[in-house]
Amino acid sequence: MSKRAITVLSLTGILVMSVFSCQQEPAWTPLFNGKDLTGWHPKIKGYALDDNFGNTFSVQDGLLTVNYDAYDTFNYRYGHLFYEQKFSKYLLRVEYRFIGDQVNGGEGWATKNSGVMLHSQSPESMAKDQDFPISIEAQFLGGLNNGDRPTGSLCTPGTHVEMDGKLETRHCITSTSATYHGEEWVTMDFLVMGDELVAHIIEGDTVMKYSKPVIGGGVVDGFDPAVKVEGKALTEGYIALQSESHPIQFRKVLIKDLSNE
Repeated sequence: MSKRAITVLSLTGILVMSVFSCQQEPAWTPLFNGKDLTGWHPKIKGYALDDNFGNTFSVQDGLLTVNYDAYDTFNYRYGHLFYEQKFSKYLLRVEYRFIGDQVNGGEGWATKNSGVMLHSQSPESMAKDQDFPISIEAQFLGGLNNGDRPTGSLCTPGTHVEMDGKLETRHCITSTSATYHGEEWVTMDFLVMGDELVAHIIEGDTVMKYSKPVIGGGVVDGFDPAVKVEGKALTEGYIALQSESHPIQFRKVLIKDLSNE
């Protein structure tokens, strides 16, 4: 990370935003306007880009809502709502909550499971029947009132990362977060500095950090082989919110562009 980039501190010795060297800290910019899906583009498996099957993604009472009211069964129709602009260095804040019950036909692992895709391929480059974009997934998990189920974990559809200086090829890696069992709002920050550092932060505590994301590995199907260039560094990309069969709502999606830091 450059000398002008962020100094990261916390009371526990893990990340908290602090210093923007001699510059005014960038302001938050809302990506979701609280009214409609302006600037966002749905891509659902089996459907063309911008075909929002069953009104999967909508705004209800000022909340960006992922719902399955029009589904008789989920039938592996994984969806992603892409923001129109790509980013490289930024701080993203997402406030989310799980609601209701999982739609019929959803996988067991997808109960109270969603996420935000970082450094994603563009929605235009996804094949019609592709399930997940090649990206880094910052995973949202809700507790099931039976043991621990930390949120803010990492999954890697078609990608690998480095942790502690070593290539990490596991698909999902559990964070150190607390478990949130109910339908409470959870605020998560994601510090993304190109391919130098990615950190998942909850209530000021860093629960996951890694670096050097690259294209590689599996757990993504139906993609255009020309897009999946093994070993290509991911220094920028698109942001996308998931639909994985459990209803979820977002009340804020904010970003601070750190490209000049």
